[in-house]
Amino acid sequence: MPAKPPVIHHHPARQPSTKPPLLFVHGGYSNAALWGVRFIPYFQDQGYDCYALELSGHGRRPADRAHLDDFGIDDYVADLAAAVASLPAAPVLIGHSMGSLVSQRFLERGTARAVAFLAPVPPTGTGGTASRLALTMPDFFAELPNAVNGTASEKTMRTMASVYFSPSMAPEETVEYLPLIQPESDKAVAEMLAAPFRIARGRARIPALVMGGSADQVFPASMLFFTAASWNAKTQIIDGAGHMLMLDPQWSDAASKLQDWLAALA
Repeated sequence: MPAKPPVIHHHPARQPSTKPPLLFVHGGYSNAALWGVRFIPYFQDQGYDCYALELSGHGRRPADRAHLDDFGIDDYVADLAAAVASLPAAPVLIGHSMGSLVSQRFLERGTARAVAFLAPVPPTGTGGTASRLALTMPDFFAELPNAVNGTASEKTMRTMASVYFSPSMAPEETVEYLPLIQPESDKAVAEMLAAPFRIARGRARIPALVMGGSADQVFPASMLFFTAASWNAKTQIIDGAGHMLMLDPQWSDAASKLQDWLAALA
């Protein structure tokens, strides 16, 4: 489906600097607003111009989601390519979960200053995760529709917290973040399951960082190696953090280590 020009939220640095812009790419079942809670204010204070890409079919308004299932990973890659082309300088891409996969696919043909993959979809795709959650946390698949459709109960929030967030986050705190959860494209979900069967093209030779949480229940820290190996990337594990690195109580540790890596690029 032809996409409209992508929505890009610009958050300027607090003070002008010569640092590269940061382009944040959100993951599945979410939208660009999740970056604005902790990470974007932090990096604005560090002197970075921040941009948050809204992938097609995502956003806070129902109208933004009207044709969600018409879009797949290639459409999201096209969104990212258009966003990169619109920026004043080559950005550092910061992708989370599905956004990391979108960034990797973009970098098969495009380029950037550098790239950070946060809690990335592994090269093996999401099939292993789906099977493991079905066995160990069967309530997750029953409660996910309630979380994304605004019918969350206390059980929904407890279940989402146990999968997505750090064990140190109180389940009731997830109420604050439920508006950041939304449905995901069935097409994109199927393509993430099939990821292992796709042959990767060439990849941009740029600095890369792979970061994940030691308590991630979606893509365990043991899976980070496979992404890091293919990108010759530095690996950073955030102790105690879950899948939502930018929202967890450990977010400042993740942001600080990401900032250290960014500073070393210079």
